[in-house]
Amino acid sequence: MGLSRLLPRPNTRSTSTEKGTSLARVIAFANQKGGVAKTTTTLNLGVALKEAGHSVLLVDLDPQGNLTMSQGWNPDEIERSMFDVLVHKLPVEEIIRENEVDVAVSSIDLAGAELALSSMIGRERALEKALVSVKSKYDYILIDTPPSLGLLTINALVASNGVIVPVQCEYLSLRGLVQLENTLSMIRENLNPDVEIQGILPTMYDKRLLHSREAIDILRENFGELVFNTKIRKTVRYAEAPVKGQSVLGYEPGGDAAALYRDLAREVLNGAQAREHA
Repeated sequence: MGLSRLLPRPNTRSTSTEKGTSLARVIAFANQKGGVAKTTTTLNLGVALKEAGHSVLLVDLDPQGNLTMSQGWNPDEIERSMFDVLVHKLPVEEIIRENEVDVAVSSIDLAGAELALSSMIGRERALEKALVSVKSKYDYILIDTPPSLGLLTINALVASNGVIVPVQCEYLSLRGLVQLENTLSMIRENLNPDVEIQGILPTMYDKRLLHSREAIDILRENFGELVFNTKIRKTVRYAEAPVKGQSVLGYEPGGDAAALYRDLAREVLNGAQAREHA
């Protein structure tokens, strides 16, 4: 298929390297294209991992604060947030709130973090340093990033062991993978040699549409085993749950939407020694 030529064909290899079994595995959810279900995936995978018996911290690194809102808090009313952690070096423990899972909350102030960080030495490592004090308290730390490849997302990638890339099953989302991989290559070369693409997650999948099925074929042709078997299908449940301040697992625990994220959690746990995208 002609579209497949737009994507590089990376070599993939597995790795058994882990930074330490006593520390949290840190996973960033990144894609510079908005509307691909990064926040939905961060929250619901986090709740599914907690259901499976793991301690989980979610970090809302998006100034829009959608992850924070999805657990019932208004970002406009939050006085101290990830902005204070990154810019003023406030201990991250002081802005963690508890609901279905623990959340390091965001506020609109975070929109000014990139400008505030830009003049700081070690600005790309602000998040990595902030998480040191809590990495021994959790099994998984999941980071929701903004829809850009700016300094906030770079901080997330530098702080992470792995990256999960939610990709909407359409042509334009597939193109965005090239730019993300270029950014990751630079980060591996200069800042974090161990960060890996842990998996590519097809989202908004509609098996009735030829275009969706073709997108899956292109992903598998170019990225092979990096593509998760779980495909997150379109459903209104993912929009309804945040209105109630819940994950879809809390909102409709017996539904198909919740089952998909439990399936994804099993894949993530089974692949804990992450696959590398070199």
